[in-house]
Amino acid sequence: MILTVKEVIRNRRSIKLFNGKPVSKEALLTIFDDAKWAPNHGNRQPWRIVLATEDGLQRLNTVIRNVVVPNWEELSVEELAKKMVKFTTPGAVAFVIMPEDLRQKERLEDFAAASSFIQNIQLLAWDEGIGCCWKTPGWLEKPEFLNKLGVEAGERPIAMLQFGYFDTIPAEKPKKSIEEFVTFF
Repeated sequence: MILTVKEVIRNRRSIKLFNGKPVSKEALLTIFDDAKWAPNHGNRQPWRIVLATEDGLQRLNTVIRNVVVPNWEELSVEELAKKMVKFTTPGAVAFVIMPEDLRQKERLEDFAAASSFIQNIQLLAWDEGIGCCWKTPGWLEKPEFLNKLGVEAGERPIAMLQFGYFDTIPAEKPKKSIEEFVTFF
C-alpha cells in the first residue's frame, strides 16, 4: 500500500515493542539513500551512520550490555535477558553521527539538517512497514561506547534508531491544538 505524505506523517508511530524479526541491511540502505534528500544548509549533509544488522547487531548488543548493565556477569540468564530485551528485539540499529562544528550557527544548522534526515528515515521506514524509534540514551555519550562505535574527535552521536517489525501499532497520542502553538505577528 502506498501512503500519501500526509498519511505517513499522521499515521507513523514510534515503535518500541519489536517482534525480533531481522531487518535487512539492503532495506535500510535503500531508506538511507532516499532519506539523504533532507534539506541541509550548504549541502553539507552533516551526518554519517553506523549500522548494525545481523552479526553486527549481536556484537553491538555485547557492547551495550558491557556499557549499560552494571555487574551483568553476576545476573542470572533470565535477569540479564530481561534487562537486555529492549536491545535484543529490534531487527537493526543505526546511530546517526554528526560533526560538532565549533561555529554555533553551523552547528545548529547541521543539527536541524540531521534531524530532518532522521525524520525522513522514520517516514520512509514506516512506508515500508518497518517500525522505528529514535532514542537518545544517556550512555550514548559514554567514552567507552563512543570508542567502540568509532566516533571521532569533533563528532557526536545524536540518535540511536532502532528498527524492526512489529505486531501492534501504538495508539495515537493527543497533540496540541494549533491554537496552542501558533501566534500571529
